[in-house]
Amino acid sequence: MKNFIKYLIFILLVVVVGVGFYKKIYIPKHTFKIVMPKRGDMSIKINGIGNVGAKDIYKVGSLYGGKLYDFTLKEGDKVEKGEIVAKVDSVDLGNKIAEQKALIEKLKVDIDSLKIDKKSAEVNYAYELDLFKKNSKLYKLHSISSLDFKKYKTQKDTAKLKIKSLETHINSLYKQILQIKENIKGMQKRLSYFTIISPISGYVIKKLAINHQMIMPNFTLFEVVNPKDVWVQTYIDTRISGQVKIGDKAIIKLRSSDKIYKGKVVDINPINNPVTYEREIDVRFDHLPLPFYMEEQAIVQIYTNKLKNVIKIPSNALVFHKERDGVWVLKGDKVSFKAVKILARSKNKVAIKGIKLQDKLVLPNPKKVTLKEGMKIYHD
Repeated sequence: MKNFIKYLIFILLVVVVGVGFYKKIYIPKHTFKIVMPKRGDMSIKINGIGNVGAKDIYKVGSLYGGKLYDFTLKEGDKVEKGEIVAKVDSVDLGNKIAEQKALIEKLKVDIDSLKIDKKSAEVNYAYELDLFKKNSKLYKLHSISSLDFKKYKTQKDTAKLKIKSLETHINSLYKQILQIKENIKGMQKRLSYFTIISPISGYVIKKLAINHQMIMPNFTLFEVVNPKDVWVQTYIDTRISGQVKIGDKAIIKLRSSDKIYKGKVVDINPINNPVTYEREIDVRFDHLPLPFYMEEQAIVQIYTNKLKNVIKIPSNALVFHKERDGVWVLKGDKVSFKAVKILARSKNKVAIKGIKLQDKLVLPNPKKVTLKEGMKIYHD
């Protein structure tokens, strides 16, 4: 009798353990959640992470070296196109220009004086010419000697040469003035290089020198960017980047702010990154936030399309089996793989083609047994 009770107790323990194993371990391992496809519209959004950058960054510097002054810009300051932002000491170049201009004024005074001398010489020549003509007649009548006639001719020729000499001198001074003016233009052009101006209207994003600093030739003083050129360089997985088009609307969220900024796609890099398998897509702000910070991280969401009246399933219902995208469909109490065509993806939903609304979709669970074709399961 005692042995019978022992065996009975042992059997009861085995049954209890077996039932517990069945309920707590076996059934949960084969129990999966079931979802039903739904039909509706889907706004296709593609997410990416990038950094604030710019199409063009202008590096502004000085052609000549020297001491820098009047350079009071700060990073973040706005500058206008053509605005003088700094000067470099040109040593005595300005004084040389002033000296050359003073020399021109002196030459003009000399020219005026020579013109007066020329008028006097012209009057004298007219007198000598008249005298020569009268004595020429007397010479023909043999009223004066040959020697006297030669004297009048020499005086007339000398008076004419005097005019010619003055004209030559005056023309020479005019040429000197033209040459000096060309020299002044060259020096003024050179002097202009000592004055640093902004090539565009924009914002200073980097300052590389300070006021009163000695700089070398061709040294970059600061960098400026046109606000219209500022964008977010976004990196999108190449598997979905093909859906993006120039002009697509987007929203941008900067790391430093909770605000959402509107934007649009303005450029798509035609070359993919062979390491990360991503493509650079540039999204420009509709209204640039001020202040902005280059290289700041941003999250971008691009609206590529809107599908209407499509079948949608949760993203976690989609599986990749035997090199095909598909879903596990419950038929009776067994699962069967069904290949589908992906139309679009969003954050938590996938628009697909190839299933019906009445299909029961089994959600895979990595913590449970792996689903297989024809496998019997339990469901919630």
